[in-house]
Amino acid sequence: MKKLLSFALTILLLAGCSEDKRYLRDALKAAGENRTELEAVLKHYRTVDNDPQKLEAAKYLIANMPAHYSYRDTAAINSYYRKALEILGTGPSPDWQRDTLRQISDCYYWELSEDTISDVKVITADYLIYNIDHTFRQWRTRPWAQHLTYEQFRDWILPYKVTELQSFDAWRDILSSYYSDSLSKVPPTDYERNTIYGAIEIVRNEIQYKQYAIGHRVIWEDRSGIPLRSAATWTRMTFGSCMEYVIMGTAVFRSFAMPAAVDMVPIWGRNSAGHCWYTFLDDCGREQVTINSLIMPAGQQFYPYERIPKVWRSSYTINRDLVEYCNRAKYVYPFDLCRVDVTERYNLTSDLEIETNPETVKGLKDKKYVYIAMAVNSFGPEWFVLDYGKLKKRKACFKNMGRNMLYIVLGFDGEDLIPISHPFILHKDGKVEYVGDEESPQTVSRDLRRKYYESYNVVDMRRRILGGKFQCSDRPDFKDAVTLYTIETTDIPHLIELNAARPYRYWRYFTPNGSWGSISELSFHDANGYKLFGRGIANPEAGQDAIDRAYDGNLLSNFEINQPDDNWVGMDMSKPTEIRYASVSPRSDDNDICPGDEYELLYFDGEDWNSLGYQVAKGNSLHYDDVPLNTLLWLRDYTRGNNERPFIVRKNGEIEWW
Repeated sequence: MKKLLSFALTILLLAGCSEDKRYLRDALKAAGENRTELEAVLKHYRTVDNDPQKLEAAKYLIANMPAHYSYRDTAAINSYYRKALEILGTGPSPDWQRDTLRQISDCYYWELSEDTISDVKVITADYLIYNIDHTFRQWRTRPWAQHLTYEQFRDWILPYKVTELQSFDAWRDILSSYYSDSLSKVPPTDYERNTIYGAIEIVRNEIQYKQYAIGHRVIWEDRSGIPLRSAATWTRMTFGSCMEYVIMGTAVFRSFAMPAAVDMVPIWGRNSAGHCWYTFLDDCGREQVTINSLIMPAGQQFYPYERIPKVWRSSYTINRDLVEYCNRAKYVYPFDLCRVDVTERYNLTSDLEIETNPETVKGLKDKKYVYIAMAVNSFGPEWFVLDYGKLKKRKACFKNMGRNMLYIVLGFDGEDLIPISHPFILHKDGKVEYVGDEESPQTVSRDLRRKYYESYNVVDMRRRILGGKFQCSDRPDFKDAVTLYTIETTDIPHLIELNAARPYRYWRYFTPNGSWGSISELSFHDANGYKLFGRGIANPEAGQDAIDRAYDGNLLSNFEINQPDDNWVGMDMSKPTEIRYASVSPRSDDNDICPGDEYELLYFDGEDWNSLGYQVAKGNSLHYDDVPLNTLLWLRDYTRGNNERPFIVRKNGEIEWW
């Protein structure tokens, strides 16, 4: 048995060695006229610097180089970076700098991003040798890096670039010099300095300090012009997305031989946004995760309330399974060829075998590869592809999928990706529940009050109206106030009937103690429901700005006061006025049903979304008949907002958001 295992292991090692040689050979062939530069690197480490590990590192970098790319027109991108440095050094604000660079990008450099070239065709021998020598010297001398294995060093420090389109500049020297002030002042004997965690924290704080000194702002727009991907622009960067700051931070850490990598979730489980962060290896070989780019130290609990379907790590190594997929699939989704699936390090995962629709599968043009997706809002419900899998005996097979998530399987019909399964929930315990797979589902009548799930903060804000009172008075100080209505539930009607015995001049909403005010809108109405207008009034501590926010029609502005108790806001009608109804809106995220907005309720039948009818909201709820139970639903708001999520109405009447 031992001889058999030894023989099998030898075969595997030989196969791996043979594959590595083939990848290196393919890369040299792909280099074309630049092959001599790459061969010069290999020759250098065989003869001039006869270091077997450096030679192995050179082979690794070259073998995986075809998947990495840069701008073809180096003169143009360098010209853009020079303009960027001028603007970053003189602009009045990060917003102005961002907008100016975006305009310059669109007007003069719009072709750059479309004109790229593989690094294997342009990298020079000198640049590659410089990077290899620099990283090996750092690895072997820095106190926080010497315990790393070669494989850890290779994956977390060695690559000559952190991201695609990064300039071939001396970024390791530039960044380690620019951000070395704090680290150089710490005595070499200091315990913190000699640990990766301590060293990274020292450098991270210096990055923060120097970023705040020049002014910086994290932005959420999809694009801000050509990204800043040179060492010089990184040191002056005043704006950027989370991804841009994480890339910059990772480059800084690697310049000090601190093992860091970029992780990202393409999309959270219950919203249409993703996130990215840096991860590093500590002295015990554990991966330490940050939660908010460079703002927070590592080691905090990672978003415990978020649902995580997939986490990808940006790697230099080509994912050979993805190469096989690209070569064999009849439809190729633009996955990153150098990604590593690390989902199981962040969430419970399952390998899935999902039932598909046999008739739909028959019409597919690609019966080998399928795709797993989640529902997102992009001007209506769409399916966001997370990963690919394989179709085996009419079952769609996927690996390492995050639990507590709603998914669907898509296949390629020759033109588009189409659903080939019912939506399904992968529950926390790993069980799969198919949604909407009944031929004749039971239907109910249902009132809907929201188009998006309620966060803890929204629920907390809504509860702050409990105990609130509507009162009227003949006096502006309300000393003879008559209480007409007390709020006892958060499920309040849009128009609250007051039933005052006679007309009064002064009307108010008295907020519960401990609520700090906390309403977004207030209005008073006559017997026909028409809004009445007067002069806004409130307790003296409120101020006119707070009063105005209660009547500005903006559900995202709030009447809120810097004292918890004895707050109120109301109207002076200038004369005794008969008021029949009042309306109050608690603080919210503006995803409640809004009067006047146009809505459409959709349900998914296994193939497409179908309408259950349009409505213009007359109050703070919508009523629908014939709503199918245990079926995927989606409420569209055609008037405002982007936050919408699919949901299911269960047989017990509860709404379950996904």
